Amino acid sequence: MAQQTITLIGGGLVGALLAQQLARRGFAVKVFEKRPDPRLSGFLGGRSINLALAERGLQALRSAGLADDVLQQAVMMRGRMVHAPGGHSGLQRYGVDDSEVIWSVSRGALNMLLLDAAEAAGASFHFGQSLVGANFGRQRIRLADEAGVHRERDGGLLIGADGAGSALRAAMNAQVPLGERIESLGHGYKELEIPPAGELPPGLAQRTGGREQFALEPHALHIWPRGGYMCIALPNSEGSFTVTLFLPAQGAAPSFASLPDAAAARAFFAADFPDLLPLIPRFDEDFDSHPVGTLSTLYLERWHLDGRALLVGDAAHAIVPFHGQGMNCGFEDTVVLADLLAAAPDDSAGVFAEFQRVRQPNADAIAAMALENYVEMRDSVADPHYLAKRELGAKLAERIPGHYMARYRLVTFTHVPYAYALERGRAQDQLLEQLLRETPNAAEVDLDAAARLFQAKLEPLPRLRHG
Repeated sequence: MAQQTITLIGGGLVGALLAQQLARRGFAVKVFEKRPDPRLSGFLGGRSINLALAERGLQALRSAGLADDVLQQAVMMRGRMVHAPGGHSGLQRYGVDDSEVIWSVSRGALNMLLLDAAEAAGASFHFGQSLVGANFGRQRIRLADEAGVHRERDGGLLIGADGAGSALRAAMNAQVPLGERIESLGHGYKELEIPPAGELPPGLAQRTGGREQFALEPHALHIWPRGGYMCIALPNSEGSFTVTLFLPAQGAAPSFASLPDAAAARAFFAADFPDLLPLIPRFDEDFDSHPVGTLSTLYLERWHLDGRALLVGDAAHAIVPFHGQGMNCGFEDTVVLADLLAAAPDDSAGVFAEFQRVRQPNADAIAAMALENYVEMRDSVADPHYLAKRELGAKLAERIPGHYMARYRLVTFTHVPYAYALERGRAQDQLLEQLLRETPNAAEVDLDAAARLFQAKLEPLPRLRHG
């Protein structure tokens, strides 16, 4: 069926998947992306090179027929491998078993797979094209190519999937204020790399799990929590790990301001991450050449201009990365929006308003949970009280699965709305705190009494949809 043209600004992960979803539903889709085609020039993301794929994102990929292809390139992560000061480490599982895991995926490889899929579905891509202006009344857009030459084109229905620094959002905000608020975390990040085990001196690599190319346990997200800061490491399919250092941006040591060069950073790592430093042989080169990334949360009062333009993914609701849900949330956006447009292709104003009504409370909820998870990852994973709550929660999940599921599992392994997971998680946490206030040792809590308390105070969980 012939339908109006939809113009997407941004061909990254969310833009490419949305293009594929819309093209499969019969829409004529054009995508304009400011970067060159990564399939020809190599991936030039400038951002984290691997990401955590969870059930919400997987479900979106299943709906697009792409989940199996993506998982062939991914590395399973069963839980957090916590590396405490002193060199002790232990695995904290994310779920109950290997049916509840997350996946480390390469941003570049995933983007290229999604571009291929979108083109195969009929979407057309135009690379090296930056949005520099929009006339929303005339539905015209102005683009600049890599040589700086400007051209005007028909815009049709405009959707911005161009990330946290969205050019379409800026154009929309100039037309009608969107109520934009950006809250900086005050912390930044820098990426380093652990190479495959074969590139390390003999004896350094902790080869485990039958995967000898990895220097650490491959099926885990590794965390070195140190209070107000931390390092994490995610496995890559070829055997390396991407290490990310999170620190305050300014202030007294340790902060990025207090580490002006690799020599200062090396001394800091030798003191605070002595087991990690030897695994990063190109430490000085990585530290001096990789930029410090910023961490902020974006809030908008308006995601759309009536029926003419809409923002999705990070362009509408960028969050900090500490719950591993930014991509997953954006992928959820694509399914909701594609379904709404397919159901009412001639009512873009109604569709855009409904999309914001449905998705904004959930975007706000995962933004809040991502900020809370940063504190949990850098502080709580080694805290005895946190571990006691975790132990008691695991026992309750087994005893009364219809009334208790840890918030992390609700977010990561089900499709319940983020807003529900936030509210339910807070209610459950209050009850866990009440139980442990009376008996700080989880092993001493009367589980029958605890189960009765949860069943009396909380409604049964909704039917939980796993993939």
